Amino acid sequence: MTDDGYAKDVLVSPEWVEDNLAEFESDDPGYRLVEVDVDTEAYDESHAPGAIGFNWESQLQDQTNRDILDKDDFEDLLGSHGISEDSTVVLYGDNSNWFAAYTYWQFKYYGHEDVKLLNGGRDYWIDNDYPTTDEVPEFSPVDYTAKGPFESIRAYRDDVDHAVDEGLPLVDVRSPEEFRGDILAPPGLQETAQRGGHIPGAQNISWAATVNDDGTFKSAEELKELYADQGIDGSETTVAYCRIGERSSIAWFALHELLGYDEVVNYDGSWTEWGNLVGAPIETGDAE
Repeated sequence: MTDDGYAKDVLVSPEWVEDNLAEFESDDPGYRLVEVDVDTEAYDESHAPGAIGFNWESQLQDQTNRDILDKDDFEDLLGSHGISEDSTVVLYGDNSNWFAAYTYWQFKYYGHEDVKLLNGGRDYWIDNDYPTTDEVPEFSPVDYTAKGPFESIRAYRDDVDHAVDEGLPLVDVRSPEEFRGDILAPPGLQETAQRGGHIPGAQNISWAATVNDDGTFKSAEELKELYADQGIDGSETTVAYCRIGERSSIAWFALHELLGYDEVVNYDGSWTEWGNLVGAPIETGDAE
């Protein structure tokens, strides 16, 4: 396990995963390792032994409603891959765990108790020559019964309206160019909004500021200082958002799980929703 002063035991080190690969490769549902990416091409080439591959776009979203999976579909997905509600699930993925953090948040939304992130994600695992394979594991299906959903960690547009009206903290984790409204999406990614800019009152604290150069999370002390410098200390409900909800899951994870701030919500509608709402207030330029 890892420990840098974090409030919760929610990170595991690559060394710990390597030491427990036999558990992850076993058909026993006690331990499951899951790689989550926006596509599975990299997973198909190589992944940690025993790791299940989830496609964030096609498997962890309702494609019709552009929403997270409903409870039944979530249960079916996990159960079909041999994951039970008692499994210790370790998630990891590309881009310093963007999509793995989103999946972690979704696991918590449906009440999974024992879920953790592999610190550093896929890139750290590959760059440091940890074991890989191209073999896709097959585990015996099990029944999975989800809890919740637990809405206390999720924000909807009405919650964001309330946050704007009350002057509650909003964390925009996108790039400065997206925040200012110069661009609508990171280069090479789909533009999903009609308008650029940010939600009024939001602070631009990039997701990248929460991790080190190698993709591992910064210490609790560093994270606390990062957010406190922008007036965020966990004393008020804090809303994190990005473009589609995956980068903001990193901020939610850092604030809610690593720092232990209870009143933190992820606005997974994010700029894809807000930037398309008729009449929604928007600011452009740098934060005041």
